[in-house]
Amino acid sequence: MSQSTKLLEPYKLGALTLPNRLVMAPLTRNRAVPPGMVPSPLAVDYYGQRASAGLLITEASQVSQQGQGYQDTPGIYSKEQVEGWRRVTDRVHERGGRIFIQLWHVGRISHVALQPNGGAPVAPSAIKAKTKTFVSGTFADVSEPRALELSEIPGIIEDFKRGTANALAAGFDGVEIHGANGYLLDQFARDGTNKRTDAYGGGIENRAKLMLDVSKAVAIEAGADRTGIRISPVTPANDITDSNPQALFDYIVDQLSALKLTYLHVVEGATGGPRDIAPFDYASLRKRFKQAYVANNGYDFALAEKVLEAGAADLIAFGKPFISNPDLVERLKTGAPLNEWDKATFYGGGAKGYTDYPTLKATEAAE
Repeated sequence: MSQSTKLLEPYKLGALTLPNRLVMAPLTRNRAVPPGMVPSPLAVDYYGQRASAGLLITEASQVSQQGQGYQDTPGIYSKEQVEGWRRVTDRVHERGGRIFIQLWHVGRISHVALQPNGGAPVAPSAIKAKTKTFVSGTFADVSEPRALELSEIPGIIEDFKRGTANALAAGFDGVEIHGANGYLLDQFARDGTNKRTDAYGGGIENRAKLMLDVSKAVAIEAGADRTGIRISPVTPANDITDSNPQALFDYIVDQLSALKLTYLHVVEGATGGPRDIAPFDYASLRKRFKQAYVANNGYDFALAEKVLEAGAADLIAFGKPFISNPDLVERLKTGAPLNEWDKATFYGGGAKGYTDYPTLKATEAAE
């Protein structure tokens, strides 16, 4: 690792001035406190420790109980959750940071044990995903979903809108809509999961409609300059497929650009996996979207620098390096080595592997 230039430059993102171009990607950590799914005091420390990132994006946070798909993930739909998140944003702002929350509805990637009254998870169509979720301390097959009624869809949009209002009340600088990784908005967009014959099914325009309707509602609530969205055009995550992702996402991104959302956050390749899993022209999305392009997936500092120098992205999102290096920006500035991450502590647990990774200063003081 060598010292960088572009990554450390400030960047104007909507209403915010970021001190550098490093974004901490949303990372599910499964440490919210049940039964209320409130961010824990450890979350205050965790995000506060990483406040030197240009922008922090929180772990995905469900906009309703129905939107939850894994145990111990935080929500943004109750007064207690808003209060818990307020403690997080206060700490981040005390340390000079900027933080968005990622708004989430998992759709069919859930289990009856997590759903209101033990009901079936919801989806565009009643097609069960070939995947597992983490619930009651173990991995279990996701439950059979039911297709959302047309009359229920306004309620989904309203949940995202309410989550946005709650996020602003909790002190967030903005919100990121989770439109990626095979969750509800992505499920509606893809022809592998959406077999509807109503206004939200059929051709690309109809399948994209829920993601775009949610984006409009959130942008009106938060302001477009405080609204970002994450997409993952070719990921196979959560058993998601589409017959023509290029045409689908070219269309979606044209519409998102027209809404003037502040950034487009793109998972390039398979989420957490190979970048080259399927052919896709990301440069097409970059050209179509007039605001900031955030590139994500498998970036090291050398690749990040190359992509920024080429003008192929404005910001780079890092995931695992931020888990194990609370002072990632400082390490980049000084060319210091990085801490290794411990996969065994990614999901669930306490402080171990969450808030106990040493900073450079702490390591030097201990030597």
